[in-house]
Amino acid sequence: MVLAVAGLNPDDITHKTRRLAGGDWSGFSAAERAAFAFARKQAEDVSSVGEADLQHLKQHFGTERALDVIWWLGHCHYMTRVADAFQLPLEPDNVFTPDPGNVPNDTQRVQ
Repeated sequence: MVLAVAGLNPDDITHKTRRLAGGDWSGFSAAERAAFAFARKQAEDVSSVGEADLQHLKQHFGTERALDVIWWLGHCHYMTRVADAFQLPLEPDNVFTPDPGNVPNDTQRVQ
């Protein structure tokens, strides 16, 4: 859903998520690959994350943005674990997709 909100079309989303899930990160920037590697390592064994991993993120993102990446990944991993523990199902539909019957056309928009 986040990719749809970011403006990607369904075909691009399918292609990108398959590459991410399959581990083919070659088409992504070095910064994105660093974030993906950190996320995977953090998800698999958080105690294995060390100073070198943090420095690698900081090289690509700077200190403040690296902290943003770490915080966001921690939040996502936490929410995934909570959802798994409660066996919450994934949402079947993108809740951010506008209802076509509720989108004003150009003549209805307030200027």
